[in-house]
Amino acid sequence: MKTIQEQFIVNSNGKKTGVILPIGEYRRMMEDLHDLAVIAERREEKPVSMAEMKKRLKKDEAV
Repeated sequence: MKTIQEQFIVNSNGKKTGVILPIGEYRRMMEDLHDLAVIAERREEKPVSMAEMKKRLKKDEAV
């Protein structure tokens, strides 16, 4: 697992109030968050077999 090179922003009492991340790490986290949202949206969808998916792709000329 890759370590995150974050920097913390602290208030005058030393309490952490924010964080600074490298832009690449931020973008990766946002992409992961988006992927999780898509998974949650599709949780109730009926699964499609591999054979059915191949048939659909051939019909759409994607394969």
